[in-house]
Amino acid sequence: MKVYYEDETVKIRSMVPEDAKAIFDTYMSYEWHPVIETYENYLKEQEAGERLVFIPEYEGKIAGICTLVLSPTEGPFVEKEWPEIVDLCVFFHVHNKGIGNKLLDVAEREASKLSDHVFLAVGVHSGYGQAQRIYAKRGYKPDGSGVWYQGKPLEPYAPCVNDDDLLLFLYKKVR
Repeated sequence: MKVYYEDETVKIRSMVPEDAKAIFDTYMSYEWHPVIETYENYLKEQEAGERLVFIPEYEGKIAGICTLVLSPTEGPFVEKEWPEIVDLCVFFHVHNKGIGNKLLDVAEREASKLSDHVFLAVGVHSGYGQAQRIYAKRGYKPDGSGVWYQGKPLEPYAPCVNDDDLLLFLYKKVR
């Protein structure tokens, strides 16, 4: 296990096998629809060197997740070979404690070892409002490709659903 950050209340470390179930169970308690294989695959990709997985602990208990895909295969920046921040989530019971910003600090630091820039996608519905504000405050900018839906740029006036697949890509210079 690698420790990326640690202070008196927060530790950010790499993923260990039991984290997949803890994340899955927490998301189920929110009445979300997680798939445990997603988190099991994150661990496999971490072990294969394809993805860094950052697990925050607050006062010794798991408090969320954030990942950094080292060589993304989709999105507007694939040809630039920029790493992508994916699946940043801080559990509800520990919101407003600075954990999200610490996760971004770690992800951006690790991304800067690979590239001048990092990118991410954020949902556009109000459930992502807090994330949208954090990214803007941290200097993330829209890439100009418009919104994407189900993995592709959405054509102007095309129908879509304002769900978790409706995304806006943002990027930031990290070095």
